[in-house]
Amino acid sequence: MFDFRQLRYFIAVAEELSFTRAAMRLHLSQPPLSQQIQALERDLGVRLLERTKRHVALTEPGRIFLEQARQILAKADELRSQVTAAAAGYSGQLRLAYTASVSFHPALPQTLLRYRQVAPNVLLQLSEMYTAPQFAALLAGHIDIGFVRDEPAHAQDANQLRLSVIDREPLLLAVPTGHALANRSSISLAEVAGDAFVSQPRELASTLYDRLVKLADKAGFEPKIGQHAQQINGLLALVAAGLGLALVPASMRAVRLAGVSYLPLEDPDAYMLLAVACRSNDHSPALLQLLSTVAESAIAPGL
Repeated sequence: MFDFRQLRYFIAVAEELSFTRAAMRLHLSQPPLSQQIQALERDLGVRLLERTKRHVALTEPGRIFLEQARQILAKADELRSQVTAAAAGYSGQLRLAYTASVSFHPALPQTLLRYRQVAPNVLLQLSEMYTAPQFAALLAGHIDIGFVRDEPAHAQDANQLRLSVIDREPLLLAVPTGHALANRSSISLAEVAGDAFVSQPRELASTLYDRLVKLADKAGFEPKIGQHAQQINGLLALVAAGLGLALVPASMRAVRLAGVSYLPLEDPDAYMLLAVACRSNDHSPALLQLLSTVAESAIAPGL
């Protein structure tokens, strides 16, 4: 069967219609070129070129073969480029999940923006998912990478996952603007022990719910949760309506809702983890390229 070298040799001769000029173009001597063309014709069982001492011309099979040879080489070059890009992590497919609160943190949009510039041919499938379901989806192979808000609850799961911390994001207390302490520069959670709180249901968003309970316990009280909202941004509407206070990540300040003030907490434990998680045995080039982009975004100004 003919090879790519013979195809390139034949194309050069067919385009130059001269073995001498084709040999010069290919940077080789004429006898090996003639031998390769003859071998190609023997392999195909047809004459591709009419040769005389004065000129070279394509036969009808030769014209057909020239067209197909060009297409074969073009397809081979395209395939080589695709394989090289895939090996470098510049093409392929990735399934990425993130929690709703991460939508407001600059790490996610900056990572996606940089990654689209670096690897525009990677198909990204995005989905919003709470942290615990993300860990389950990673272990089941349903997603490839997740922006999570906590560490895995079980050591066995942690051993199968790789976690890279991006930020320990401060937690703020969202209060109605009419609240007596709304104008404070910072606040201790113990100062609002008697207030009602609003929260997401624990079965949906256990990370933030448990953080509220833990910080309140440290401050010496059990939070009274009067209302629930399915989404974290829905909590702010309940705060604005005066139905309670809410513990939210600092990036939620991007939601400038009338009637809501944000107060920093004085407790050093008042923070929320932001990390990316993936399977520890997943070394796909596209994933490694995305992890590199996440690391670059994490040290970029503004994060």
